[in-house]
Amino acid sequence: MLRLMIIVALAVSAVAPAQANDWRVDDADRVVAIADIHGAYDAMVATLRNVGILDRDLAWIGGTSRLVVAGDILDRGPRSRDAMDLLMRLEGDAQAAGGYVHVLIGNHESMNMTGDLRYVSKAEYAAFAPDETAEQRERWFQAWLRRQPSPRNTPELRKRFDGKFPSGFFALRAAFGPDGQYGAWLLDKPAIAVINGTAFVHGGLPPVVVEHGLDGINTKLQSELRDYVDAIYTLMEAEILLPTDDQYDYLPIVERYMPRLNESREVLAAIDTILHVDDDSLVATGGPLWYRSNVACSGIIELHRLEDALEAIGAERVVVGHTPTPGRRVLERFGGRLVEIDTGMLNFYYNGSGNALVVTDDDIDVHNQAGGAPYDPVPHPRSVGERPHDMLPEELATLLRTGEVLSRASDRETGRTVVEIGDGDHIVRALFNRRQSKGFYPDVAAYRLDRLLSLDMVPVTVRREVNGRDGSVQFYPRKIMDEGVRSAEGRGYSAMCPLPDQFNAMYLFDVLVFNEGRSMQRMLYDTRKWALMLVEHTRAFSTRKGRPRHLEGAPIEFTDGWREALAALGDDVLKEQLGDVLNDKRIRALAERRDELLAEWAN
Repeated sequence: MLRLMIIVALAVSAVAPAQANDWRVDDADRVVAIADIHGAYDAMVATLRNVGILDRDLAWIGGTSRLVVAGDILDRGPRSRDAMDLLMRLEGDAQAAGGYVHVLIGNHESMNMTGDLRYVSKAEYAAFAPDETAEQRERWFQAWLRRQPSPRNTPELRKRFDGKFPSGFFALRAAFGPDGQYGAWLLDKPAIAVINGTAFVHGGLPPVVVEHGLDGINTKLQSELRDYVDAIYTLMEAEILLPTDDQYDYLPIVERYMPRLNESREVLAAIDTILHVDDDSLVATGGPLWYRSNVACSGIIELHRLEDALEAIGAERVVVGHTPTPGRRVLERFGGRLVEIDTGMLNFYYNGSGNALVVTDDDIDVHNQAGGAPYDPVPHPRSVGERPHDMLPEELATLLRTGEVLSRASDRETGRTVVEIGDGDHIVRALFNRRQSKGFYPDVAAYRLDRLLSLDMVPVTVRREVNGRDGSVQFYPRKIMDEGVRSAEGRGYSAMCPLPDQFNAMYLFDVLVFNEGRSMQRMLYDTRKWALMLVEHTRAFSTRKGRPRHLEGAPIEFTDGWREALAALGDDVLKEQLGDVLNDKRIRALAERRDELLAEWAN
């Protein structure tokens, strides 16, 4: 399965070496960035008009501005071809005016070039129907027919073929080939551009960027892409692969193929290219077109990796698309080092709108397609679990602390006490745990420590009474799955933040708090993103040193993020933040385990 996923990711673009200046610019007057158009042509046009890039006749009026389109022009929406045609024209118009259009490759561009057409809409196929000839369609019908168990030219088979491969399908495949109108255009685009110290990329900046740098990653990705796309279309011309083949079937088809004695060198080379896609490829799913960890992993996991990547490409911050933002506004993380601009431009699918990021000198602001006053990027909410009505963590804490307890019930399977708390506008679930002993509120302590560390894995937890009993309530999201079910079902491997990274953070946290009660039922997941949530710390915060028994000898990676976070966790901070929920003895033990971890890291 991993090899098949890697094949999808192989279609990552880079610019030709002769165009290297396209991906590093240091003297831009004004930069306008959009992302994730997804065929929302009208929204794209409205957004660009609103920031002074286009006039009402779709003419370039941006002067010396640089327009950056950070990937995913294609798929899901109806007018992706119109969007590409406009951008192709604007490239020339902008240069004539002293400006520039930077189109970066997104994962959906790569998917169309490699034949992963899962998200192509009927309207997108229809846009190519006038280009499709009867001869072209008949050729591929006959080739497809020979693949069928009963290859007889019957009305039933024709009907099935036409239903599965609508008019325009084969013209679209040809257009995204290496010599096609759009394939040739896209193959000359980089994955990453750095303009005035700001990096732009579709997915994110993975650690592999450190090894290759800006020039290296763009040129290597381009080479691999060209080789792979050329191989696909060479094998289609030989009818070893067909345009009708599912992209995930390329490898097994080629593995089964027995070359003829007179097979051409070109075909043999193409076969070899398909066969030798490996898991270590630069363009695997962790590459810059697909990488989500910048957005999805907590600060303690990701910040130092991002900083290393930025330094490697000579940038101060990065602007990414790919991952729709909570609230569908432009967001920032890590003190502005990361800016997220996928605001769901395709409204009927993502329930968002077009927003353009405008960068001039040291100023950065956002303009919505509907007009109105520009706004600054909004801080990315440090939320754990799906927040009802996009409530901020602080708002959720207030609701948990002051809302009315509407119901209280015991979960027979888990033994948990689940309460519902509401304020007239919102109702949320929470886990209630009684105070463990005088002055000991372990779940509250775990949450506060989580915030201090920038771990962002413990749901919002506050002190309060429920039915006259003192304790704590912890936010309990509705769309969850525990580790026992996840592992049994083999799910979660598409997690935006890789599970090994999340597990490592959990292990370090449990060592720090000496948690002896981490069970699979106390590891919950938001099933949309497979973000790990750590709940119920009633057996944590022991006064013992060392590690809990189940973590003795565990291979735990000490990262720079953890070293820095623990070093900042001074005795005075612990006392100030935890003094009302942990006694002095437990706080001293916590500080001693902190020091043990720092010493272990140093050695």
